[in-house]
Amino acid sequence: MKKFLDEDFLLESETARRLYHNVAARMPIIDYHCHLDPRLIAEDTRFENLTQVWLAGDHYKWRAMRANGVEERFCTGDATDKEKFMKWAATVPDTLRNPLYHWTHLELQRYFGIDQLLNPESAPGIYQQAGEMLQSEAFSVRNLVRKMNVEVICTTDDPVDSLEYHQKIREDRFETRVLPAWRPDKCMAVEDTVAYNSYLETLEEASGSSISTYLDLLTSLQNRHDYFHQMGCRISDHGLEGFYAKEFDHQEIEKIFLKIRKGRSLNPQQVEHFKSAMLIELAVMDHEAGWAQQFHVGAIRNNNTRQFHELGPDTGFDSIGDFRMARSLSRFLNRLDEQNQLAKTIVYNLNPVDNALIATMVNNFNDGKTAGKMQFGSGWWFMDQKFGMIDQINTLSSLGLLSRFVGMLTDSRSFLSYPRHEYFRRILCNLVGSDVESGEIPNDPAMIDNLIQNVCYYNAKEYFAL
Repeated sequence: MKKFLDEDFLLESETARRLYHNVAARMPIIDYHCHLDPRLIAEDTRFENLTQVWLAGDHYKWRAMRANGVEERFCTGDATDKEKFMKWAATVPDTLRNPLYHWTHLELQRYFGIDQLLNPESAPGIYQQAGEMLQSEAFSVRNLVRKMNVEVICTTDDPVDSLEYHQKIREDRFETRVLPAWRPDKCMAVEDTVAYNSYLETLEEASGSSISTYLDLLTSLQNRHDYFHQMGCRISDHGLEGFYAKEFDHQEIEKIFLKIRKGRSLNPQQVEHFKSAMLIELAVMDHEAGWAQQFHVGAIRNNNTRQFHELGPDTGFDSIGDFRMARSLSRFLNRLDEQNQLAKTIVYNLNPVDNALIATMVNNFNDGKTAGKMQFGSGWWFMDQKFGMIDQINTLSSLGLLSRFVGMLTDSRSFLSYPRHEYFRRILCNLVGSDVESGEIPNDPAMIDNLIQNVCYYNAKEYFAL
């Protein structure tokens, strides 16, 4: 019987163990999509305790705690940090076979050297031990990043963000590059015209220009896009239910925009047409700048209306949706391809039913010039666990080129999440190692080592020009 979370965790063959320990584990991390707060990096923050670094903003843990009967005050409410941690510790034993159980103990081991299982009995000692460590200089945010050998971090930033903290990090010459990523979701959120007009006022201030027409809007966004580029941004990201790809003309969109500026509500057809136009325009900006574009699709958000009104978005009430993808994705990519304005593209689906659909669809638009231009993205959100990662890797391997895959990301708000890269690398090495030992892949160390190195590091470095 193997020991829980030993050095060969998830590695079931001699080849898998060699690939992980001698190859994958040594590669630096390029975290090309996350939700880390750049202010915390700029200020080299030290957290007071595990709750602040581990539970704040982590809706994965909040969902598990709620499912375990924990009251909201211990998740997002006014309970003390220690009370919240104790409630989480009491929940952990009930997360067996959930990835949270693995992640929790990997993070305790990798950052703090704590091998104890977290439960109500061990919680007070772990809270004190980790808390004392966190308050030392060795556990400041920048040192947490250094400890995990992170070479690049790409945060998630709205077009109106000042990027002042990215500038400070750059001026400090922090050896890990911290770059912005362009997230223009609010530029498309025209369902609520009152909120949208308020956002446009902020965009006017950030861009230093007035926005009265649709052309003004595009000019302001281009201004901000150019500024992000100057600040090192090379990646955009969109969070969408699905792709918007309705036919439109610019006169129609201009009329819709004037209606928005008058504060009048749009009908569903107008919303879809406006979003279709904006998505194309934003994609063209990315292509002209030489960026890569990412699309996270398939989440149905804020399902619990009561909790949304009390707690706001991104608090753990989102789920997998069942939106139609194929036709709209095809039209969107095809329009850009016809215009010769299709940027490097990554599509992440949330519903595993869409795995083969996405993997085959994106490969329709490779141009024969840029290796790996069109990417079926890594297992995302509810899929970034063992079974989801295995399904994604197997689908990609069967229907595309695993050798060109840009690998894993954290998609996290926590500085303790970097063992997710280790988790992915172990799973990848185990799959490849198993194929070698079963005779499905040649036992050619140079070839398979190259595959592992590229997927873990080099492909992302080249793809994002980092």
